[in-house]
Amino acid sequence: MTLRTAGIHHITSFVTDPQRNVDFYAGILGLRMVKQTINFDAPEVYHLYFGNEGGSPGTIVTFFPQPGSRKGVIGAGQLGITVFAVPPGALPFWEERLNRLNIHVEKAERFGEQLLRFTDYDGLRIELAEREEGAASTWEWDGITSAQAIKGFGGGVLFSGRPERTLHTIEHVLGLTRIGEEDGYVRFKAVGDIGNIIDVNSRDLPRGIGGAGTVHHIAWRAADFAEHEQWREQVSAAGFQPTPVIDRQYFNAVYFREDGGILFEIATDPPGFANDETAEQMGSKLMLPEWYEPQRELIQNNLLPIQVRKVEGK
Repeated sequence: MTLRTAGIHHITSFVTDPQRNVDFYAGILGLRMVKQTINFDAPEVYHLYFGNEGGSPGTIVTFFPQPGSRKGVIGAGQLGITVFAVPPGALPFWEERLNRLNIHVEKAERFGEQLLRFTDYDGLRIELAEREEGAASTWEWDGITSAQAIKGFGGGVLFSGRPERTLHTIEHVLGLTRIGEEDGYVRFKAVGDIGNIIDVNSRDLPRGIGGAGTVHHIAWRAADFAEHEQWREQVSAAGFQPTPVIDRQYFNAVYFREDGGILFEIATDPPGFANDETAEQMGSKLMLPEWYEPQRELIQNNLLPIQVRKVEGK
């Protein structure tokens, strides 16, 4: 093993209503909607991206919203919990805000770290953790300042169907360092300063079922295109069957399913989300790859309108 990922690049999930998805992640959590586009493999479905002000790797959470889609079941073979990092001292602010906006919050602890635990409108499990590491977000929204704003990913909790095999892949293929074990969880740390703490639930769990309210895949960072090719070779040498490199417009992607059933992706940091619109305009309108432009009118007419708006609470 020669390569070590800096951590999470992005996390992609299935949800239902696109406007409720925007309301939750932009309106309530205060993330910037950095890209409106479509699922390149199913153009009748949005692909919505949220992150920090620049859409930096390690901050991007993405969704395929499809009204009427079946409800999924969180379980083995998935990323079970997405953890977002907030600045030290910010948890009381978030507890008050979430309660005021009618989001039920529970306090939790893992590896001695205090957490706020809640779910989004589709049942995706989310935690907030205070972290010193990682640059503050300068994207301010509805009273959320850089002193409270989500920095990006704190990490995530993997639910594996074969925990020992997943532990091996995290350590010996992706290059994270094992730093602790407690109450059925094994903790790893990547070399980056955001999206860098991964916990693996090492207990037997019921198998998950894909659908709304579940994570489709977790993507790990590759520094550039040359390193990305090396990652594909490294994954193949470890006995997996990675896809060819796929151009996703804002990053290149390679996918493989690890032995615990979780779909992993390796994604490049470049070119980024200002690839097809200016940094100031990101997320303000529907962007299509050039091969879908001739069908723009049809595609737009089939998508429900969305807008970033404040969410009213108690």
